[in-house]
Amino acid sequence: MTFEKKKLTVRLAEEKDVDQVQQLLDIYARDQIILARTREDIQENLDRFIVAETDGEIKGCVAIRDFGNDLLEVRSLAVQPDCFGQGIGRVLIEELIRILEDERHSFRLFALTYKTKFFVKLGFQRVSMDMFPEKIWSDCVKCPKKEHCDEEAVLLDRKG
Repeated sequence: MTFEKKKLTVRLAEEKDVDQVQQLLDIYARDQIILARTREDIQENLDRFIVAETDGEIKGCVAIRDFGNDLLEVRSLAVQPDCFGQGIGRVLIEELIRILEDERHSFRLFALTYKTKFFVKLGFQRVSMDMFPEKIWSDCVKCPKKEHCDEEAVLLDRKG
């Protein structure tokens, strides 16, 4: 049976998902595509993760960070390499947006990414990284690529 024929479940992360989420994120952290997350960090922020699974196996994940003042960040978006092109990333971002729309009157959701076209297809706009000093001071200072960042910033602005 191929993956496309199996049922994909998208849900809030649970304690049982921590190890699989960390293993998935580690794939991309090793190549400096995303920032590494410790097991403890994932556990502490588990309520901010959404996972996509098939038969108990995590196929993708995404997290959100709230900077306050309706500014939120897409973090730790990752899909199993053998699942690329199957819509898992899109489904995760769409679910994240749906949750935010249910919870908030308005919000600004941004991401720093190498996959700009992916986000633009989902309604995000290219913007300057300078719009997010909160992100730069909290995470970018720890990034090994901080002096030569090659990511682009995208923003989805939902005004109420």
